[in-house]
Amino acid sequence: MAEKKTIERARKNARQAKAPSTQAGEFVREEIEHVRKGKHGAGSAKQAIAIGLSKARRAGVKLAPPSKGTTSEKTRKSAQRAYEKGQAQKPVARKRSAASEKALKREPRQAASRAALSIQAKSAARRRTAADRSAAARKGARTKASRGRSEAGTRAGKR
Repeated sequence: MAEKKTIERARKNARQAKAPSTQAGEFVREEIEHVRKGKHGAGSAKQAIAIGLSKARRAGVKLAPPSKGTTSEKTRKSAQRAYEKGQAQKPVARKRSAASEKALKREPRQAASRAALSIQAKSAARRRTAADRSAAARKGARTKASRGRSEAGTRAGKR
């Protein structure tokens, strides 16, 4: 179960009409914090992120499951189940919750380290095509005001 403040931050993002991925980011951030503080562990940075996304879906964030061919069938079905649970808004069984928490406690804690997250981010960035990156940059420029664009240009020039 996600913390109340995380759900509140995600709802605030929803009210501001931010993307579902932005709303889900709050849950991922919470999960990384849990691993760092030692509440439980995760096998890898990717698993910590996946747990956060699953929590977001279960909390009712309209984050669609990955499309066919992008991930394994098992992952896709799991995401689909979490999404449907979230839209139905039924509570999770206490026994199930305790079992998953117990399993996660056995996992290592290094998954949320800066190094592990950096490696994960770089590998995710490598998988993106030049067209993807270009489209993201174009969208960024489109959604910034003129002042924001000039500041971004200044920042880029300093590097």
